[in-house]
Amino acid sequence: MSQLPKHVAIIMDGNGRWAKQHKIATALGHRKGVEALREIIRYSSDTGIGVLSLYAFSTENWKRSREEVDALMGLILDFFKSEIEELHQKGVRIRILGDVEGLPEKQMRTVRSAEDTTRNNIGLQLNIALNYGGQAEIIRAVKSLSNKAMRGEIQLEDIDEQAFQKELYTHDQPMVDLLIRTSGEMRISNFLLYQCAYAEMLFPQVLWPDYTVEMYRQDLQKFGKRERRFGGREG
Repeated sequence: MSQLPKHVAIIMDGNGRWAKQHKIATALGHRKGVEALREIIRYSSDTGIGVLSLYAFSTENWKRSREEVDALMGLILDFFKSEIEELHQKGVRIRILGDVEGLPEKQMRTVRSAEDTTRNNIGLQLNIALNYGGQAEIIRAVKSLSNKAMRGEIQLEDIDEQAFQKELYTHDQPMVDLLIRTSGEMRISNFLLYQCAYAEMLFPQVLWPDYTVEMYRQDLQKFGKRERRFGGREG
C-alpha cells in the first residue's frame, strides 16, 4: 500500500443486528465487536496509520435500553483493563473525544487514567469517541472562541479555519482521510462532522463483528486508488 491514509475514522455499526442474527443477547454482540476492534487497532498500529478514530458511544446512545447502555459502560471498563498494557507497550496514545464528565464516575476515571498513562507515547494516536456528538463538538468550539473574543484574547478577524480547528478535540491531528462505516448504512451519524469535510467514505455491507483485518486491508487499498481533488478539477 503506497498511499496510506493519515487519519482513519470508523463507525463500528452492526453489533446489535449481528447479535439478532445469531439469536444471542445484544450485549454479547457488542462484546464480539470488541474482539474485532482489537485486531483492527493492532493492524493500524503495525501498518503505520497515524490516527485511528473510533465511534464507541454517541450522545444519542443514551436513548437505548438501560440494559444495553449498562452493557456498553461495562465494556468500556473491560476494554481498558484488558488492553491498556499492550497498547501502552506498542506506543499507542489514547485520546477520548467527547464529554467525559458526562460518563459514570468509574468509567470517567478509567478513561482519564488511560489518557494519562499513554500521554507521552508517539505511536498510533487512538481516538475513542465516548459520549460524543459532532454537532456538540462544533458548538463547544464556537462557545470557546466566543468567550475568548469577549475576554479580548482574540479579535473577530482572527477567527479562521485554523483558529476553529484548534478548539476541536482533534486540534493537533490531521483531518480524516478515510471514513469507514460497517453494516451498509450510508450516513455518518454525527461523527467528526467538521473533520470529515473531504474524507473518502466506504460503506462495507458486513456487520462490525464480522469485519476482518483482511477486509480492512482491502478498504485501505481502495483508498489508495482514489484520486482526491479537494474541490479541484481532475488532473
